[in-house]
Amino acid sequence: MRTADNVERRELVLTGELTVPRPDALLIGGRWQRSSGPSVEVVSPVTGQPVATVVSPSLDDADAAVAAAAEAYRGEWPRLPLTDRREICARFCELLEANLDWIGAVWAVESGIPVRWSKTLHRFAAQAAWRTALASAEAALAPETRSTPVGEVLLEHGPVGPVLAVLPYNGPLATMGSKVIPALLAGTSVVVKAAPESALMMRVVAQCAVEAGFPSGVLSILAGDVEVSRHLVRHPAIELISFTGGPVAASDILVQTAQRLPRTVFELGGKSPAVLLDDVDLPRAMRSLVAGAMSGAGQVCAALSRIVVPASRHDEVVDALAGAYRGLRIGDPSDPATEHGPLANRAAYERTVGFVKTAVAEGASIACGGQRPPGFDTGWFYEPTLLVGVGEQDTVVQQEVFGPVTVVQPYDDVEDAVRIANSTEYGLAASTYSADRDRALAVARRIRAGSVAVNTFGPTMAAPFGGVKRSGWGRECGPEGIREFTETTQILLG
Repeated sequence: MRTADNVERRELVLTGELTVPRPDALLIGGRWQRSSGPSVEVVSPVTGQPVATVVSPSLDDADAAVAAAAEAYRGEWPRLPLTDRREICARFCELLEANLDWIGAVWAVESGIPVRWSKTLHRFAAQAAWRTALASAEAALAPETRSTPVGEVLLEHGPVGPVLAVLPYNGPLATMGSKVIPALLAGTSVVVKAAPESALMMRVVAQCAVEAGFPSGVLSILAGDVEVSRHLVRHPAIELISFTGGPVAASDILVQTAQRLPRTVFELGGKSPAVLLDDVDLPRAMRSLVAGAMSGAGQVCAALSRIVVPASRHDEVVDALAGAYRGLRIGDPSDPATEHGPLANRAAYERTVGFVKTAVAEGASIACGGQRPPGFDTGWFYEPTLLVGVGEQDTVVQQEVFGPVTVVQPYDDVEDAVRIANSTEYGLAASTYSADRDRALAVARRIRAGSVAVNTFGPTMAAPFGGVKRSGWGRECGPEGIREFTETTQILLG
């Protein structure tokens, strides 16, 4: 059972001056509310030891959040002028931007994401996503009039209904920008289900939401486990589920919702190739290849995990990548100098270890990495790892590791390169590199992926983004991302 919280705000002190608001409460319907849900320990990926204890949402809390969202959807929020909704959302985003350093520092403690990487991710992904949404909302939601053989028709884009936004642990703030802000602008109410690995930083986000002044019921934020997530997915009042995660969980969502058929938007995993053409300027390409493959310890859905190279330049590329990987500074994610931090949790570490063991058993060789780094005896650290000699059907080539593991695949000619790039079930992102941009662009157009970058890595979250094949459906970001949270109504004018 929950009680409305009218007492003075409490804070949890993590280290020194680093605090987290309301470890004993949850944001439900726009207000901090106490919960009788279970207390859970937040474990440091650096040490493997608990660093905090917070309350986790119960199923009652999940029901309360959905009830609040349904009431808000029936109330004033969808009927507010867009200018008013945008003003509140803009205030929320401004508060988030003012507190990015705080958010990044807390995130480093609980998820092991280096503050060096979070600064980049939050600037070029999160901010780009919500600023683009704020700027494009009016055009995206504007009614249209068309002429038809039976008279004029008015097309209006109204909010779809209460939304469940399921955020991943590797980019909760970025997906706030790609899912939650567009949904709120469209006029929907939103229940956010964040990962347990972001329970602390999402409390900072929740405090920003409180201060932004959303109307009652419009926004709830719950960082809970799989049981809470499945309960929310099955809730009959949820009209749309926007999920970022793996294809197995997405398939489970489809099974859980098969009888009532809510709309779904899935941004799933990837096995993204970087295709280097034979004329590539390798030193220049390395500037983005290493970041594209190893940012966030490879825990990025669009990570360039397959480097597809000309056979004639294979050894040169392997030597350059292995040297760059060995040179990455491994350390405490809270240190601004750290380039490579730990994996987020034990499961991610063990999954990575298992993939490398399987790859070696299937015939791959380790060019660099492949172990816990020397001197890091605690936590979930794993070296940046480069594998060569892999077969096209090897497990590490076909399945997403979601860890710091890259494979190199040689090709004979451009046709072979395109075939290899398209040879997995995934199609989220890709990159092509060439000294001739037109050549790189020609190859980019032949790769089956929702996002392809030329001489860099991507995607940008200031434009529509999503996957094909097993990497999902629907699009996030840009005006198209706002439209995902609407229903288009045809009004025929007699």
